[in-house]
Amino acid sequence: MRRSFPRLIGAAVAVWTTLASVASATASHEIVMGFLCDRTGATQTVGVNMCPGAQDYVRLVNAKGGVEGHKIRLIEIDHEYKVPPAVEAYERYKKEGAVVIAVYGTPIVYALTQRLTEDRIPGTTPGFGRGDATDGTRYPYIFPIAATYWSQGAAAVDFARKQLGGLKGKKIAYIFYDNPAGREPIPVIEDLSAQEGFQLKTFAVPPPGVEMGAQVLDIAQRYHADFVIAHLFGRSPSVSIKEFKRVGYPLRKVVSFVWGSAEADVEAAGGWSAAEGYHVMQFAGVGTDYPVLNEIREMYKKEGKPAPKEMASTVYYNRGVVWAAVQVEAVRNALKAKPDGRITGEDVKKGFEKIASFTLGGLVPPLKITPNDHEGGGLVQIYQVKGGQFVKVTDWFSAYNDVVGKHIKAASAKK
Repeated sequence: MRRSFPRLIGAAVAVWTTLASVASATASHEIVMGFLCDRTGATQTVGVNMCPGAQDYVRLVNAKGGVEGHKIRLIEIDHEYKVPPAVEAYERYKKEGAVVIAVYGTPIVYALTQRLTEDRIPGTTPGFGRGDATDGTRYPYIFPIAATYWSQGAAAVDFARKQLGGLKGKKIAYIFYDNPAGREPIPVIEDLSAQEGFQLKTFAVPPPGVEMGAQVLDIAQRYHADFVIAHLFGRSPSVSIKEFKRVGYPLRKVVSFVWGSAEADVEAAGGWSAAEGYHVMQFAGVGTDYPVLNEIREMYKKEGKPAPKEMASTVYYNRGVVWAAVQVEAVRNALKAKPDGRITGEDVKKGFEKIASFTLGGLVPPLKITPNDHEGGGLVQIYQVKGGQFVKVTDWFSAYNDVVGKHIKAASAKK
């Protein structure tokens, strides 16, 4: 029999105590951050590696004395990528005094937008969520802090254009997980289809995304797509790789959005040789050679422990580190104005909007958040599966900023 959600919350509280660093007696005030996680459920392949990255970064910060002398308590709750548990978790975070919340999942972002706004608690949504939240004047408490699906859609079209030597008259397939996240970028891609003169056909994959043989066959042998843009997540990216391979469609003609781009996706598809040629989009650095990751490994070494196995899944682990680090940076900015540590969500909101030239040692592109731009430029890189690893094939870039900006402006006008 499944345990009730309240019992799950109780178990989660015990996990917080174990995993999150608690304020020391010398800290004048503890800073609480909430982190919605998906260690179970439809997208658990993300959370089991990303959430430990966030936890480890906060442990590192606390091991170095905290932020401006204040320790961080990171409260993690597993919401299973489901809206009702996420809403319950949000209320728990609010009672605990969280001044910023990592909101994982596009459906969850839509469900919590009004609550975050009314309660004046900033919510972060890197690489997912609502594209119109880039406009900080309309959504002052939602911070994408990385490329939204609108920006990813534009970047994917631009990459296809460069790979094909032009788009006029070409056939582009968009295969997506059929939920709010998967549907989010369609209007932008449709707009680009009209602008660039390519034919666009969309292929919806119903949840949980493990059956798509018919869609892939249609793309490869009926539609004869010149290029495929894939927006799948959870277990579905690995299924898509296997299906495209099965029907003989070249993976070098596929580019995935950021949530189908991890080592776990490749391994579940049958390994690196099976995914050879597959292109993936990233909003954070891939690999192990970054200063902050070296510091985390050194922290474990000093504790007499080996580096955690999750670090080997560098795509999602690194994103967890980045996610926590950007939130900590906003807290740091807020504490400069209130050294006693008695900061509010409003203070942290202003702290986000002061972030500039933040790179975390090269793990992210130079990030600049302003009151008008909560996305930070929408930059991505493209990697390719090649020779048993992810090989970078582009520098940081954004594309069709005018088209994305038009959609942001149009959304703001509807307010």
